[in-house]
Formats: sequence, structure tokens, C-alpha cells
Amino acid sequence: MTRSGRPKRKQLPLWQETVLLLSVALVLAVVIKTFFVQAFYIPSESMEPGLILNDRILIQKVSYWGGEPERGEVVVFKDPGGWLPPMDSAGPTNPIAKGMAKIGLYPTGGHLVKRVIGVAGDTIECCDDQGRLLVNGEPLDEGAYVKRGEASCAGPMPTQCNEDWEVGPIPAGHVFVMGDNRSQSADSSAKMCRPDETECVPGDEFVPVDLVVGKVFVLLWPADRFRWNTRPDTFEDVPDPS
Repeated sequence: MTRSGRPKRKQLPLWQETVLLLSVALVLAVVIKTFFVQAFYIPSESMEPGLILNDRILIQKVSYWGGEPERGEVVVFKDPGGWLPPMDSAGPTNPIAKGMAKIGLYPTGGHLVKRVIGVAGDTIECCDDQGRLLVNGEPLDEGAYVKRGEASCAGPMPTQCNEDWEVGPIPAGHVFVMGDNRSQSADSSAKMCRPDETECVPGDEFVPVDLVVGKVFVLLWPADRFRWNTRPDTFEDVPDPS
């Protein structure tokens, strides 16, 4: 008995305390991964120069609890089907990495990272006389983050700027996405049907918002390149679709 007359609380053995703490930590990790934050990596060169192959990033999911992705945001989404080669869809093979991936502490496979260029109702055109994409008639100034490579415009796929193209209006519940490394990105523009194609399925260029996992908010690793990821100001000038 204690001085206050209350029975002394029995302390758990060390091994039971350890199991309890690990169980609580595991549950918290799963909850955080499911509803709040998750780790991913950059699977290709398509988001250069800002995000480089194998960079570690964090995404947050809170913004999409009651809404949808906005123009200009960099998002992680599940492969809509056939966008990724089998090797990139496999995910980690190491048992420890697999376990960590399940609780959000290690990147999983089968996902892509792209920038949202257009949302439902938008029309996107390539390109004006300066090689800029236009969304609802408004040109995007993307020089701060887009890598054109040898392309003369910011929307090179699938014709490498040899032909202008237009897509839209984007259907409800979908987005149109592109990589920042425009000439090295198998993105929405690469999935568009060209006039002479017969095997192409119209609509495959749009990503269902249900497949969007979250928004990239921080470049976590390498540590010397750590930064917060923000939405470019140029998208603030895009008018709503008419």
C-alpha cells in the first residue's frame, strides 16, 4: 500500500512493456501512413531538375481529404495501367524493406510522380510562340522548374514540338499530368491519341483523382538538397474553364 492508502500499481515486466510500446508505435505508423504522411522515392528522371532519380520525398494526404489536386501541385499517384514497366511496379523485394513499406517508412513501387497541369474542365494547348503551354488560354511561365532539354517547347510529347496539340475539356474526376523533364517523361501528353494512331484508347491520358495518393510537400533526402515543395505562382493566373 502507498501512503495515500491506494494499492501500488503493478509494473509490467520489461519484455511486456517493450512489446506494448512497439505495438503502439506500429499502430501509429500505420495510421500516419494511411491518413497523413507517406514516404516515396523518385523512380525516374522525369521530374528533373527539381527532383532527381532516387530522391526521397514525403507526401501529405490531408489536403485531399475533402478536395482534389490543384494545378501546379506535384502529386504521387498509382499507375493507371501500363504507365510503368514491370520492374518499377514491383516494389521492394527485401523482407525488411517490404515490412517498412507497409507502414510507410520505405517507398513502395507501382507509383508515379508528376505535376498537375490541368484539372476537370480545363483545356490545354501546346504551344504559344514562346513554346509555353496554355491552360484555358493562359500561358504558363515554367522556366523556373521545367527542363526542356533539346525540345523547343514545354510540351514535347508525343511529337517533340513538331506539331501543336490540344486536349480537353478534362473530364470530371480526372487530372492531366506532366513531368518537369518534358522530353524525358512518359506522362499524360505521351498517352494522347495522334490522328494516325489506331491502337490508342482516347481518355487514357487522364489520371483519375481516386488514384492520387497525395501531394509532395518536402524533398527529404539527400539532406543537402532538403527543401519544401511549393506550388509555382504561374498557376495562380490560370482562369477557370469557361
